[in-house]
Amino acid sequence: MNIIQYPQKAEWKALLERPHRDASELRATVQTVLDQVQQYGDSAVKAFEEKFDKVRLESLAVSEAEIAEAESLVSSDLKNALKLAHANIEKFHASQKFVGEKVETAPGVVCWQKSVPIEKVGLYIPGGTAPLFSTVLMLATPAKIAGCREIVLCTPPNREGKVNPAILVAAKVAGVSRIFKAGGVQAIGAMAYGTESVPKVSKIFGPGNQFVMAAKQQVSLHEVAIDMPAGPSEVAVVADDTANPVFVAADLLSQAEHGADSQVILITTSEAMAAKVNVEVDCQLALLPRKEMAEKSLQYSKLIIVRDMEEALEMTNEYAPEHLILAIEDYQSFADRVVNAGSVFLGHYSCESAGDYASGTNHTLPTSGYAKAYSGVNLDSFCRKITFQELTTEGIRSIGHAVELMAAAEQLDAHKNAMTVRLQTL
Repeated sequence: MNIIQYPQKAEWKALLERPHRDASELRATVQTVLDQVQQYGDSAVKAFEEKFDKVRLESLAVSEAEIAEAESLVSSDLKNALKLAHANIEKFHASQKFVGEKVETAPGVVCWQKSVPIEKVGLYIPGGTAPLFSTVLMLATPAKIAGCREIVLCTPPNREGKVNPAILVAAKVAGVSRIFKAGGVQAIGAMAYGTESVPKVSKIFGPGNQFVMAAKQQVSLHEVAIDMPAGPSEVAVVADDTANPVFVAADLLSQAEHGADSQVILITTSEAMAAKVNVEVDCQLALLPRKEMAEKSLQYSKLIIVRDMEEALEMTNEYAPEHLILAIEDYQSFADRVVNAGSVFLGHYSCESAGDYASGTNHTLPTSGYAKAYSGVNLDSFCRKITFQELTTEGIRSIGHAVELMAAAEQLDAHKNAMTVRLQTL
């Protein structure tokens, strides 16, 4: 890893920059696919499946027979693991249910909010080098708790036209309504515009490669909402001299193996710890099946030695990582001061993998510094809040004159008149 010792604050901005790529050509390619899907529907999706996923599909929909077959292909141990993870995710997200209260803001004026589920949501689940069946649980579980009427899932098939069986089993466990064989940009377009087979949804969730991310952002300009802007996965580990270098190296590599453009950063107050972690990363890297992918990621990664824990905390808040691990002795006192992070893992035993799979928290999180403004996926991601107000004649007396004055000052006479005609009846 690239080692940087005691950088000055003026260097932080450049030091903490994510890898950048020119997306102009990418956007043009993505728009071409989206336009074809919007115009030609199923036939365009099938054509792009043949072009990109090398499979000729008769039907986009996954059948009940295919789901039954998938259940026979997944081991009972993995099924039990999926059910355990689902139960924990369900328990945590159910605790987030909104309880609205009626508030009398002035005599005769009562206001309140009601939480309403988004009726149709679309979930995109990658199925390439790492079929993310865990993401099915992370997205479908809160959607089901929220009460979404239709939960549509798109995922790419293999060259035999089959969907990864663990994805299908996870979808059944979590309560997905309908599953379609479609990957990449064509899947995003199908859910955004609707086709003969795939329903149009109101909001699209889920991770993907740079093409999928660009497609989500482009359709969000006109057609649908999306969960959040997102880029490559990332982790920052803050470690002191009490950290276990084996654990730290494992955490860094668990993110590095996501993709060549993933970024991992270690911020430590200990030169000795930095040296130990650097050696341990090499040792563990040599044993990874996805070694080549992780190696490319490590080119963008940094090992930063800082003067003290105050500086470490300030730096990580500036970086705003998707995942933050506090592998330090006094993690409780520092946890309260974390203000910019997607999800935080406290202490030496809280590995990021736990949150990725089974602790119960959601692993769909803001990347690329968006944690400064965005939350990770949660129950509210699948809901809308509708406000209500009720005014009696007493309410008109309470606020009527103020409304008239403000509307007149904004030169909106019709607004003023809507209140005036009511006041005149009192």
